[in-house]
Parts: sequence; structure tokens; C-alpha cells
Amino acid sequence: MNTSWVYVTRQLHFNAAHRLFNPQFSNEENNRIFGLCNNPNGHGHNYEIEITVYGPVDLKTGYVIDLKEIKDLAEEVIIQDCDHRHLNLDVPWLSGVIPTAENLVIAFWNRLEPHFKTAKLYNIRLYETPRNFVDYRGPFPG
Repeated sequence: MNTSWVYVTRQLHFNAAHRLFNPQFSNEENNRIFGLCNNPNGHGHNYEIEITVYGPVDLKTGYVIDLKEIKDLAEEVIIQDCDHRHLNLDVPWLSGVIPTAENLVIAFWNRLEPHFKTAKLYNIRLYETPRNFVDYRGPFPG
């Protein structure tokens, strides 16, 4: 039995618009907190998402997981719903969520994690811009 654990990452891309806005705040408070990101018509990003899983290397295939499996799964449960969409308006499973990068990675984790059988989801990194990104490694174990 192979006891080596390896971490494997697949990067994908999607484009989407969003508006950072909390309906419980006044317009002034939303403008103060979210600034330009509170544009009533939204604004867009070229998102990069990195999905990292880990597990033992299968001695027969040499894989932890086929990277195409990560790609296909991410496209099915995240990308096809989010790409070229307004995240506040067009994605039912984000309804009521303020679509910050922090909230998006949590929502993405919750959609992806149950689908992995042989490998285990380790990290989702979401780049909102080339210089701004967030990481999420699942619920705090406490």
C-alpha cells in the first residue's frame, strides 16, 4: 500500500460580474464599506480558481486523481453557473450571499467537497485580481 500523500491542483478561469452590497445597510454605509464595488450595475472580474485535492498516489495509475476529473467537476458545479453571469442576479445558489471572494470560496467548497471520493478537497484559492486572492480549507474543525 502506498502511504505517500500528494497534493494536486487544477486551475480554471471564469468571468463574472458582481455587486458588493448589503441590503441591511443604508446607501451611504454600502458606499463607505464597498466603495466602487457597490456600483448598482455591478462590475466584473476575470477570476482564476485553483482547486487542490490530496490523497495517496494510486500505484496502478500514478495519479492521486485525474486532473480532468477536477476540471469536469468544477465546470459542472461552479463554472457553468458563474461564467459570464452576474453573481448577485443569475446564480440561484448564491442568492442572498454578498459575493465577496471570501464568501465565494466558501460557497464553491460547499458545492465541490461532497463530490470527491478518492481524493480529499484541501484548498480552494480564488483570485479576484492577479494581486487579490483568498484561500479556504473548509470549516474550522472546532
